[in-house]
Amino acid sequence: MSDPNGTDQPDPLDSFEEIIEAETTRDPDLAVIEAGSRTLRTQGGPPQADVPARPEDPEVDKALREVEAELATRWGETKLEPSVSRISALMDVLGEPQRSYPSIHITGTNGKTSTARMIEALLGAFELRTGRYTSPHVQSITERISLDGAPISAERFIETYQDIKPYVEMVDGQQEFRLSFFEVLTGMAYAAFADAPVDVAVVEVGMGGSWDATNVIDGDVAVVTPIGLDHTDRLGGTTAEIAGEKSGIIKQDATVILAQQPVDAAQVLLKKAVEVDATVAREGLEFGVTARQVAVGGQLLTLRGLGGEYPEVYLPLHGAHQAHNAAVALAAVEAFFGVGAQRAEPLDIDTVRKAFAAVSSPGRLEVVRRSPTVVLDAAHNPAGAEATAEAVREAFDFSRLIGVVGASGDKNVRGLLEAFEPIFAEVVVTQNSSHRAMDVDELAAIAVEVLGDERVQVEPRLPDALEAAITLAEEEGEFAGGGVLVTGSVITVGEARLLLGKG
Repeated sequence: MSDPNGTDQPDPLDSFEEIIEAETTRDPDLAVIEAGSRTLRTQGGPPQADVPARPEDPEVDKALREVEAELATRWGETKLEPSVSRISALMDVLGEPQRSYPSIHITGTNGKTSTARMIEALLGAFELRTGRYTSPHVQSITERISLDGAPISAERFIETYQDIKPYVEMVDGQQEFRLSFFEVLTGMAYAAFADAPVDVAVVEVGMGGSWDATNVIDGDVAVVTPIGLDHTDRLGGTTAEIAGEKSGIIKQDATVILAQQPVDAAQVLLKKAVEVDATVAREGLEFGVTARQVAVGGQLLTLRGLGGEYPEVYLPLHGAHQAHNAAVALAAVEAFFGVGAQRAEPLDIDTVRKAFAAVSSPGRLEVVRRSPTVVLDAAHNPAGAEATAEAVREAFDFSRLIGVVGASGDKNVRGLLEAFEPIFAEVVVTQNSSHRAMDVDELAAIAVEVLGDERVQVEPRLPDALEAAITLAEEEGEFAGGGVLVTGSVITVGEARLLLGKG
């Protein structure tokens, strides 16, 4: 393969094993999945920065790998001691950087990252400087910390780490447990936002809410996306129990934006809002989606916000769930600007349209190949899978859809497969590089129970699984409309982006 200048470029397939081997010498949760594909673009606004690859400068790349290696010595994101004592101590010695800007805090089970990206786009369109902190990353650890709508550079990531490292070590020496990987990254994000400085931070929780490391901020606006059953071993076995943990981000006198919730979860969230004198806006009552229709590359929406109606809003993302995320994001930004409270008039409609038209959300029903069409989606729990399956039915006219599924062992894989069963003609089960990945034989056994033996193929290596799925999708012929959906885990999606990348 050659670039336009005639220099030889390595085939992504040839380098995949080498990259994965290098990345998995660390905690696979931290692996930088070097994908090359580009997110879908629209003509409605300026393009977002691509998901970053490894730094081209060898010295910068080496320095970034050293930072990643140091972070990998800390507790990974699945090992928790539910407390904000360590992150609070770090914020104290850093001079409370998280209090130097207002913030919008986002929790929920599904849709957090997409909603955060939409909020960021809207705020940026209204000429505010934004900082966004989200997790996990699809491709690069630097994705987690964004300024002005783009991931911070590798150089700035390294510099931020080196700046706070002495303080991190100071706190490590004072606490029973060292700061975790996620806690250090959270400290880096808050410090980077203060240093920028940003006008507003958009912060997604890592897990739960009350004891999540991000919860040392007092969000002016608290957003709760739909709550479902996930991380039940840590957050509780019912949506009400999970809502109790997530309600911890609702602070005194804040405005709470609630997506549609299970009844028991809504009751818990509303009770917490009353306790802290927070103002509540509920999807379906104070705001919502009035109308939506499928459009080329996405959908056309009419949204009802806190300040009135916003017609003809183009969103370049697929699925009803993304329309609902858009309504939540719009209400959150309205609340931040005081619409419905201090001011009655809605936000400028042209600015809102421009912002939504420029939104991207990598790894969320992202098309990375045609003939056959290959779609990536990071659904990893039953609720997310149901939303994805419905969106696929609506947005894609596949005559035959082949699934490629690689999931984590701590997830409800049976529920995920049951949600996808109606849309998969066949499924190729596989295993990603993470130590958390479900063993492929165990996954295959569950898949056979759900889909039947004749619809399940086993390919332990993801490159082989992708090749097998594409071959199956092509069996009906070039014009038959076969497709491939790669799903089950953010890591699986990230690795697939590498193998199917265009850049």
